[in-house]
Amino acid sequence: MLPHNQLDDPLTRIRQLAAEAAAKNDRKASETPRQIFLPCFGIGVMPNHLARSSLIAPIARGRRKFHRQAVMVTRRDCVLEYTGEQLDEADGDIIMALIFFAQPQALGTSVPLNRAQLLRKLKRGTGKHDYDWLHRRVKALTEATLFLEAKKRDGSTRYSVGRAVAFRIISGFSYNEETETYTYNLDPRWVQIFGNREYSLIDWDKRMQIGRGQDMAKTLQRLVATSADLIQRYALDWLKAKMDYTGRMRDFRDAVSRAVRELERLEIIAKGRIEHSTKGNEQLSMWLPPRRDGVAPPSG
Repeated sequence: MLPHNQLDDPLTRIRQLAAEAAAKNDRKASETPRQIFLPCFGIGVMPNHLARSSLIAPIARGRRKFHRQAVMVTRRDCVLEYTGEQLDEADGDIIMALIFFAQPQALGTSVPLNRAQLLRKLKRGTGKHDYDWLHRRVKALTEATLFLEAKKRDGSTRYSVGRAVAFRIISGFSYNEETETYTYNLDPRWVQIFGNREYSLIDWDKRMQIGRGQDMAKTLQRLVATSADLIQRYALDWLKAKMDYTGRMRDFRDAVSRAVRELERLEIIAKGRIEHSTKGNEQLSMWLPPRRDGVAPPSG
C-alpha cells in the first residue's frame, strides 16, 4: 500500500487501482484452464514476442549463463524479464513441441507425455542418453520463469503476464518411476501470449533439416517467421545482442554468413547478405522466397 498522503493524489490512486486490478486478473488467468485455438495450428508455432527476444539463443555448448530477473533483448513494444538458465534452440524446439502436444485439451490441465514421440519429433534418438537429456531440459524449463509486458504504440501497457503470479514456461511436470510415464502442465496464460495472432508459423520439416552446429540458422528462421515482410533487415549489433554472442564482431559476421547460406540451401530465404544501411550501419538483409505478387531477391 502507498502512504496515505500519496493516496490523496487522484492519479496515483487510479494507477494503484489499475495495478491491483491487473494483478487480480493475472492470478485468475493463471488458475483458470483455457483452450488454445490457433488457425493453421501445427507443430512449430511460437509467440512473436518470444521469437524476437534473446530468451532462446544459439549459445555454445558448455556451462550455461544463469539469468536472474534479467531484462532480455526484445523490440520496443515488449518488456521481457527472465529468471533461469539461458535457453538454446533445442529448448525452443521442446517448447514448441509441448505446446503442440497440449493443444487438444485445455491449458492448465495435466497432459500425458510420450517421451519417445517427443524425441522423434525433435529428430533425436530414444536411448538412455536422450531420455536423460530430455529430463534435464524439461526440469530446467519448469524452473524458468518470465515476466512479459506487451506495450501499445503510445508506450502504455496492453497486457502483462507474470507480475502477480510467476509465469513458468512449463508450470509443472511429474514422473512416475514405476510406470515410467510423464505428465506436464502448461500455464493457461500461454493463450494470452498467443493472442491477437501474435505468433509465428515455422516450417518444422525444414527446421529439422538444418545442419548440426547451425543453431544460428534456427534463430534466424524463427526471426524471419515473425514478419510477413518479403524484405527484412536487422541491425547487426542488435542481432549480436539478441543471439547472446560474446565473441568478436568479425567472427559474428562469419557465423551469420554461414547461417544465411544454410537458410538459402533449404529455401527458407531466397537470399541474404550483410550490407550497410542508409545511415552507414551494418545490417543483415534477407529476402524471403518470392510469391507471384512478391519481391524477387537482388541479383549478384
